[in-house]
Amino acid sequence: MSNFDFDLFVIGAGSGGVRASRMASQFGARVAVAEDTYLGGTCVNVGCVPKKLFVYGSHFPEEVEGAAGYGWKAEPPVFDWPTLRDNKTKEIQRLNGIYGNILAGAGVELINGRAQLVDAHTVEVAGKQYSAERILVATGGWPKLPEIPGVEHIISSNEAFYLDEFPKKVLVLGGGYIAVEFAGIFNGLGADTELVYRGPLFLRGFDQEVREFTASEVRQKGVKLSFDLNVERVEQLASGELKVTMTDGTERVVDCVMAATGRAPKVDGLGLENTKVKLNKNGTVSVNDDYQTDEPSIYAIGDVIGRMELTPVALAEGMALAKTLYNNQPTKVDYTNIATAVFCQPNIGTVGLGEEEALEQGMTLRIYTSDFKHMKHTLSGLAERTFMKLLVEDETDRVVGCHMVGQDAGELVQGIAIAMKSGATKTDFDNTIGVHPTAAEEFVTMREVTRRVGA
Repeated sequence: MSNFDFDLFVIGAGSGGVRASRMASQFGARVAVAEDTYLGGTCVNVGCVPKKLFVYGSHFPEEVEGAAGYGWKAEPPVFDWPTLRDNKTKEIQRLNGIYGNILAGAGVELINGRAQLVDAHTVEVAGKQYSAERILVATGGWPKLPEIPGVEHIISSNEAFYLDEFPKKVLVLGGGYIAVEFAGIFNGLGADTELVYRGPLFLRGFDQEVREFTASEVRQKGVKLSFDLNVERVEQLASGELKVTMTDGTERVVDCVMAATGRAPKVDGLGLENTKVKLNKNGTVSVNDDYQTDEPSIYAIGDVIGRMELTPVALAEGMALAKTLYNNQPTKVDYTNIATAVFCQPNIGTVGLGEEEALEQGMTLRIYTSDFKHMKHTLSGLAERTFMKLLVEDETDRVVGCHMVGQDAGELVQGIAIAMKSGATKTDFDNTIGVHPTAAEEFVTMREVTRRVGA
């Protein structure tokens, strides 16, 4: 037994922090975790989980509309916002309890309160100090709001989950996945929705063809897309509505402005200045390949280090750290071919490289694409289309990128990620017999090269 109170003190009980603390404790370490907001972090409380529930809810009007083609007659649906909001909250509270039980069951001491670093081995919470051989920072990120006049009238995605009243008219500011997803949610639930983005096209960093196809589909579902535009100021009117002045001089009057203009590492007030921990230029905590900071006893994982801000990545980092430090099992996270999804409408599922990224790496590519109407919509009458794309490195025949925009894209791409992680080639795809009739079989029946690009 060391002279420290704990072997590991974790700051933040989000996905990464909980995984690291639970596994370290099971490997024999004495572990404490401090949390000042809610168990489960962003994902469980104001991220992946409630967002996906809202996405499910926003799909039902389309399902009702499409049912007519299958012989179902129904009255126009009526949406009750408090029911969705409050049922979502009950589910989150249930999950909070599960996280608490997980920590307790693993023998991890949960300390409620905001933790602050006193020095390289000391953490203070609510006036009490705790010593630890190692400290792990897993505080995640927090939404950033734009610095414009009237910002006090703008909400972030955090507040969108708890609105007192559902707005009739919404302006969503931003071009990342959170903005695109919430535009679809608001629109699907019945709000007149406009998405405003300062760039020429949203979802920067995704494959260009995927971005263009998604924009077309989002538009035809009723979301107004305004690119190369930004918000200059927001004013509250006597009616309670918001007047939004744009950079081109035009104005909007809406009930709600939601900004999804990025997230910042949650490090304010953490006491990093009391240690040798350094920050990168973008505010993330600087770590080496073993998640160790410039202060040897302090580590960091998850969104706060900004590598890939995805819940499963934080989980993997937490597991790798626990194995390395407390199970004599040095472990590295492989950040290649990590699948991800954007739960816009329709969904995006993607794994591997985008076309532009592959070309930057000097690859010569065979590109296969397919654009079709899902079988479901041959009777539903809905205009939604599905897009699939495979990128194949010509020299090796290896599939280096897979992209889909369409129903259940996130579910489908997980299986393809396994294949790509195993080094699957286009020949392997071609030799795989499809499941019929499904949209997924299109990935193993695309034979004609759409185009060849690269050196």
